[in-house]
Amino acid sequence: MRVLVLHDDVPADAAPDARDVLVQAAAVVEALTRLGHAPEVLGCGPDLASLESELARRRPDQVFNLVESLRGHGRLIHVVPGLLDALGVVYAGCPAEALFTTSHKILAKRLLAGAGLPTPAWYTLRGGELEPGGGGGTDPQRCLVKSVWEDASVGLDDASLVPGDRAAVRAAMAQRDGLPGAPWFAEAYVEGREFNLSLLDGPDGPRVLPPAELHFVDYPPGKPRIVGYTAKWDETSFEYGHTVRSFDLADGDGPLATRLADLALACWRLFDLRGWARVDFRVDADGAPWILEA
Repeated sequence: MRVLVLHDDVPADAAPDARDVLVQAAAVVEALTRLGHAPEVLGCGPDLASLESELARRRPDQVFNLVESLRGHGRLIHVVPGLLDALGVVYAGCPAEALFTTSHKILAKRLLAGAGLPTPAWYTLRGGELEPGGGGGTDPQRCLVKSVWEDASVGLDDASLVPGDRAAVRAAMAQRDGLPGAPWFAEAYVEGREFNLSLLDGPDGPRVLPPAELHFVDYPPGKPRIVGYTAKWDETSFEYGHTVRSFDLADGDGPLATRLADLALACWRLFDLRGWARVDFRVDADGAPWILEA
């Protein structure tokens, strides 16, 4: 089978989070080759006419879509699968609608809350005033200021965690206006454990893979236990070396793992996901899981 692996067009001076898609593409090509397919790789930018011409010229049997942004804009993640849908090209990965609703974190949280799934309370800034958006839990003691659109923890650092009173949250969001990652929203910070659950599609439906827990090893008192940008991408940083992923659950975590898997599957159905996905959770001191994003 001729498979075209599509990914973001990555410039030479791209940040580490943007370059990571090249690692993904290489891994996919290796796996496809091992399985006897004939993969090709194409980096694409916002010129959709050029992409359409390339698709017509190459005539792949299927596309493996790894495009996460166009010209560095994560909010455009849904554009390429939208074009593939319009052209009737078969592709692996989530459809355009699923990518749009999950990448717009506020829209995703509205859908989660509307479906009765647990997601932390959130706030947006409208006309200089802070507006509560919904979600669960009590009034937060602290909030995490996050990008509405960007993934890979873009714009997320220790300064993103602010006191939960509205004046402090409003000021923190206003200070970040115009910075990479804008626009912003604030999410109630859940103190506790953090988990990632990955899912893979299959002939019998999605399969939930074993949960991974993020351990914040030897973090000093007062340092926010969050997976910020440096924890993911700066190999020289304290956070990168001390944020450790483990698949070894603690004794007695069986019921929690089952609950996390059930919630991950609920997200799959709610957002109509396809191919592969990951759902991120925090688990509070009472053992209650909260969905951060899918």
